[in-house]
Amino acid sequence: MSGAISPAEGAARAEMARLCRSLFERGFSVGTAGNVSVRLEDGILMSPTNVRLGDLIPERISKLDFEGRHVAGDKPTKETFLHQAFYDTRPEAGAVVHLHSTWATALSCLADTDPEDCVPPLTPYVVMRVGTVKLLPYTRPGDPATGTLIRALQGRYAAVLLANHGPVVSGRTLFSAVAAAEELEETARLLVALRGHPTRLLTEAQVADLKATFGTI
Repeated sequence: MSGAISPAEGAARAEMARLCRSLFERGFSVGTAGNVSVRLEDGILMSPTNVRLGDLIPERISKLDFEGRHVAGDKPTKETFLHQAFYDTRPEAGAVVHLHSTWATALSCLADTDPEDCVPPLTPYVVMRVGTVKLLPYTRPGDPATGTLIRALQGRYAAVLLANHGPVVSGRTLFSAVAAAEELEETARLLVALRGHPTRLLTEAQVADLKATFGTI
C-alpha cells in the first residue's frame, strides 16, 4: 500500500484483522464468505474480495473514500454498497459486519420467519445488543439492489437478515458490531433449536424496561 497511514488508521487495520481472524477461527465465517468494514475520518476500510476473514493482512485491507472509490489496498469485496448503505443511513455506525454464519443464515431460509421481526426477544441480550431485525427479500450476492433495500429502511434497524444469505450487523465500533453479530448468531441458534416447543418470549413491558435502562440500538 502506498503512502503513510495515520496511527488511528493503523490501529483500526490491526483490530480489524484480529477480530476477523477470531470470527473465522470460531466458525462464524467459512471459506471466503463474509465481509467487514470500519468507518474512518477520511474513508472506509473494507475486507478485500476472495480473502478469508482469518487471513487479513492489515496493510492490504482495502480502503475506499466516502463516494465508494477504491483508494488503497487490495480490491474490496463486491458487497461494498451494502456497507455504504448502512453508513449513509446510520450516522452513528462505525462498523458493519456481514457474515454467512450457520444459524442466522438458517433462520433467513425458513419460510415462516417473520420478516418484520425475524429475531424475536428471546433473551435480554439480543434486545440490548441487536434490537429488532428486519428480513430483506432475496437478492443476488453483489447486486446493488441490496443496498437500495437497506437505504429504504432509513436507518431504523441496526441489523438485518438477507433472505437465504445471512446477517448484516452495524455497530458504533467494530468491537460492538462483532459482539452484536455473535449475539444474533447465538439467538438464531436458540430459536431454531426451540422450534416446535412452547417458547416464552420477553414481554413488551420487559423489552421496554431494557430499552429504557440500556438505550436503543
